[in-house]
Amino acid sequence: MKEENEISELPRMVKSHDIRIDGEYAEWIAELKHRYRSAQVKASVRVNAEKLLFNWELGRDLVQKKAEERWGAGVVEQVSLDLQHEFPNADGFSTTNLWYMKQWYLFYSQEDTKLQQLVGEIPSSKLQQIVAETDSQKLQQPVGEFPAPFACVPWGHHIAIISKCKSVDEALFYIDKTIEQGMSRAALVNCIKANLYEHQGKILNNFAEHMPALQSKLVQEVLKENYDFGFATVNHEIYNEQELEDALSKSVTDLLLELGTGFAFIGRQKELIAGDTTRKIDLLFYHIRLRCYVVCELKAKAFEPEFAGKLNFYVNAVDDLLKAEDDNPTIGLLICSDMNKADVQWSFRGISTPMGVATYNNVRIKDMLPTQEQLKERMELLQKEMRETKRLMKANK
Repeated sequence: MKEENEISELPRMVKSHDIRIDGEYAEWIAELKHRYRSAQVKASVRVNAEKLLFNWELGRDLVQKKAEERWGAGVVEQVSLDLQHEFPNADGFSTTNLWYMKQWYLFYSQEDTKLQQLVGEIPSSKLQQIVAETDSQKLQQPVGEFPAPFACVPWGHHIAIISKCKSVDEALFYIDKTIEQGMSRAALVNCIKANLYEHQGKILNNFAEHMPALQSKLVQEVLKENYDFGFATVNHEIYNEQELEDALSKSVTDLLLELGTGFAFIGRQKELIAGDTTRKIDLLFYHIRLRCYVVCELKAKAFEPEFAGKLNFYVNAVDDLLKAEDDNPTIGLLICSDMNKADVQWSFRGISTPMGVATYNNVRIKDMLPTQEQLKERMELLQKEMRETKRLMKANK
């Protein structure tokens, strides 16, 4: 007689059995799922790390061996052909890719400071989480000259970074953002095109004076100096805040992408009643990472000192009426078409609520279509010209 745990030799269909499922079983299954997902993360990071390490070392060899001087100008193409012949099913051995490997190594080795020291300064909680999940000493330490954090960034991202960045500091900034926010390559390229490195952290603000140092630093990393509203279209060159807000609200997804990761849209024209007076907040967001509300006021003109007082009013109102006990203080963000730095700084004096002022550009003007009356006039004129042309042609026969 066979034991219950032996594999049955009788043909049968696998099915769900009528067993007693209790809390302990559910907890065990949940643990198995978590362990498997963790194993997937470990495997993907390790595979990526090994591929990147190979690319790094090949780029290093081409530089240190002075391959082109030693074997001729076509040596990179020859190495590409030899590797593709030996590994026909492998990707990444094209001549272009080999040149990128050399460029990658040269880009970072140009600095006097050791690369590992530079990368070690990246304050990424996401990286720490990934390393903790893999439980791998290999990822916590550099492999030769290759810095461990680079293993968390795909090769295509590395190519985009070294192709578009001007300095190692800028490249490390985007590596940190990629790891921290899990950005796709397209999102990374958009950030580089928007020059996030130059704009981020330079918004005019009073955060340092009225927020804890760490929170102030995080807020300045999140908010930009300038916002690109190229996705928004207004009807005329002269437009007001309502028209701009309407244009932005028609594409909330694009607006959130431009604001950056972490913004959740709460609503527009949020009504606030104080006594017998009704006022409306232009745009209200909640930032998940900062754990606070963000009051956004739009101005389709240059900054005026009175704007700061109104924004201060709205920030205090949201703090009193919406903010929960475990939320951080509400932040005010004023986005206007232009500003004078001195005006902003003087306006912030005496205001204790955390606020920042940014600008926007690239709002598109709609190509106005002709009206029905204009189309009718044009058709009549065209018909008249055609009749006159026919008359002249007959007269010349």
